[in-house]
Amino acid sequence: MSFASLNLLPELQHAVADQGYTEATPIQVQAIPAVLAGRDLMGCAQTGTGKTAGFTLPLLQMLAPHGSSSPSPARHPVRALVLTPTRELAAQVHESVQGYGKYLPLRSTVVYGGVDMKPQTQALMAGVEILVATPGRLLDHVQQKTVNLSQVQILVLDEADRMLDMGFLPDLKRIIALIPAQRQSLLFSATFSDDIKRLANQMLRNPLSIEVARRNAPAELVSHQVYEVSAERKRTLLANLIRTRNMTQVLVFLRMKKDCNKLARELERDGIKATAIHSDRTQAEREQALADFKEGRATALVATDIAARGLDIEELPFVINFELPYVPEDYVHRIGRTGRAGLPGEAISLVCHDESKLLADIERLLKRPIERVPVGHLDQRPSRYEHKDHKERPHRDADAGHARAERPERTVRERPVEKPIAKAIHEGFDFSKPYEPGNGETPALVKPAAPPRRGAARPVSALLGGLSTPRK
Repeated sequence: MSFASLNLLPELQHAVADQGYTEATPIQVQAIPAVLAGRDLMGCAQTGTGKTAGFTLPLLQMLAPHGSSSPSPARHPVRALVLTPTRELAAQVHESVQGYGKYLPLRSTVVYGGVDMKPQTQALMAGVEILVATPGRLLDHVQQKTVNLSQVQILVLDEADRMLDMGFLPDLKRIIALIPAQRQSLLFSATFSDDIKRLANQMLRNPLSIEVARRNAPAELVSHQVYEVSAERKRTLLANLIRTRNMTQVLVFLRMKKDCNKLARELERDGIKATAIHSDRTQAEREQALADFKEGRATALVATDIAARGLDIEELPFVINFELPYVPEDYVHRIGRTGRAGLPGEAISLVCHDESKLLADIERLLKRPIERVPVGHLDQRPSRYEHKDHKERPHRDADAGHARAERPERTVRERPVEKPIAKAIHEGFDFSKPYEPGNGETPALVKPAAPPRRGAARPVSALLGGLSTPRK
């Protein structure tokens, strides 16, 4: 279905055409008319299917009558609030709002943590109709009294499941208490968990549920592969895959922030341009890392689940799970970075023995097994930068027994024959023979023991000169 058939304003149709889109996606076809009708909505779709435009376009159309070119801040109150879990997703949504609304006299801004509040405060004080924010930074502005939410007409929760996973539920309740009860509420998510349904029951009124894909379904155009490899050989295999398959753009997922920097440095030492993105990096560093990756200055972008949520990278061909996530649904979010906008993609997982249960949980969620790819045909020689022990340790696979069989047998080293103790003869006395007293004489080498000061006579060992005589 074309966007022209969705009864959008000419200004919005013009902006959509500028973006290069002509046909609406299934989530857009169902969501846009429902939002324009004023219905509360629960929208579930695979990542990369255009659900951001599914709420941005009708939101802009509903607020278009309130557009004003007046410089007065009072003429630009916050009428629509969009909450997202991460900075990257907030920036992406705001970019969509600006792109689709560029022919409308509506103001918008974005606020998130990790950057100076002063420019955000100035934008808020000047007045905006559409505010995109992360929950924590928005509450900071509320506390500083730099934003007023009393006139919000439309509330949007984007990636609501991730906001719950990140512990934002208390912040969400505080924000919801600050906005009018009579409003339109939209909840969009890539998955519908039981927690999301409970939240929807609390904040939505008779919502329309739209689910254009099977619950927690991965992108259909993504192929899945698993390489079973020991943990200490993962980096070697990763570098080998990038080189042998000529990967020019690959998103690599890990669980811990500290491991992202380490892996990026190791890939750099292996001759692969890599950068890292995670929540410990400043916003400027994260934006620079993402720009380097998008513009081809970095081949690999190493990221955590939270930092990568909301990354919109066009035509990303590869996603590699260096470590499997603890939550199976996070696997769906990870691979959703590829296979977007109708383009195919590959999801590759490097799985060690300790992750076998995590893999089984993912396969249970997908309702099918994932193809295992043998690693024997790949050159798994360790990088010259790896630890010396890795070079000498045999690979633990089916050929481990063969490797041990080819190992040369150790020869038993004979113990050296102990040499007889040389006879120590000093001034005529041979210590190698038992002592034989001779006529009560004391050897010259041994001094007679001193007699006790008081009491009865004490026997003295024969080795020390024989028995002593009582003190006179």
